[in-house]
Amino acid sequence: MRKRILNLCLVLGLMFILQSCYTYSFIEGNGPQSGVEVTEKNHYFISGLAQGKQSDIKQMAGGATDYKVTIQHTFVDGLLNALTFGLYTPTTTTVTK
Repeated sequence: MRKRILNLCLVLGLMFILQSCYTYSFIEGNGPQSGVEVTEKNHYFISGLAQGKQSDIKQMAGGATDYKVTIQHTFVDGLLNALTFGLYTPTTTTVTK
């Protein structure tokens, strides 16, 4: 019984340590000009199989033609994912104008 609990703790510890944060960025036009940032969350469920609210990049850019978009799975997003055992998987979208 003691060995089983130790193995479970080891597996849970490895899950938290090996969890990675990813970042995806792309530039539209000439890139950001003013440095103004707009951030929104994207909501996914069941490890991304079902989509909830997603951010609208065009609306976040506010009509700007030159901007940078960064979509990332931050530490907080990963923590929420781990605490809900993959039922809720958020990402963060940032548009820099």
